[in-house]
Amino acid sequence: MSSASESRYTYEQYKETTDWLLERMQHKPKVAIICGSGLGGLADLLENSVAFPYKDIPRFPQSTGKACVCMQGRFHYYEGYNIATVTYPVRVFTLLGVETLIVTNAAGGLNPKFNVGDIMLIGDHINMPGLAGINPLRGHNDDRFGVRFPCMSDAYDAELGRLAREVAEEQGCSSFLQQGVYCNVGGPAFETVAESKILLSLGADAVGMSTVPEVIVARHSGLRVFGLSLITNRVVSEYGSQDRVNHEEVLEITQRRTQDLQKLIINLLARI
Repeated sequence: MSSASESRYTYEQYKETTDWLLERMQHKPKVAIICGSGLGGLADLLENSVAFPYKDIPRFPQSTGKACVCMQGRFHYYEGYNIATVTYPVRVFTLLGVETLIVTNAAGGLNPKFNVGDIMLIGDHINMPGLAGINPLRGHNDDRFGVRFPCMSDAYDAELGRLAREVAEEQGCSSFLQQGVYCNVGGPAFETVAESKILLSLGADAVGMSTVPEVIVARHSGLRVFGLSLITNRVVSEYGSQDRVNHEEVLEITQRRTQDLQKLIINLLARI
């Protein structure tokens, strides 16, 4: 396991990446989007876009409207990256001048009222790895980014949530729009029945393997955050169930509903 010094970056390293990007950008972005599994097509809908392969960006890890920067694919803790690497792009967004972060993911539905294909506005989260000490803010705090003990009771921006519900109503998505609590787990194995029951009892409505570390770092840096989960499967929470979760089905459901989700975000961007 990496030591604390090996798993952190300096302000100067974040700035090196930022400066490289700024030299190649015509506009400073105010909004950043991190696309979840199967949702990378959102970047193709952005106007006047300029693409930079991750491998060309200094220090960027390699993954297994308004001026906007969009990441097609994120980095996961289960891929073997340390938590500082997972959240590295968010620090760069901050130095680029980004003010709002939009996060999307594919998630399993725990709430029995949720249906496959629903879109969930993330109203709050439960950070299971964080409760075990795996937190991106662990270690030395750089006051240039934020305070030592940031508040997380308002992690997800209520005004952006209200705007999203208005947009969903206008585009006819309100019938499958939900709001709930997203639970982050380490992965990559899906949850056991016992684990699913625990998460449900804790108040989680959906579960996935991403997003929360980036949200924590974004809020530490003062960014507004808006999050969406696409419910791609029902989490198995009863013994004897014949349901089985597999990644291929998750991607299939994502493809079916992705246009609605992308349209929701594009229309939301126009209102921010």
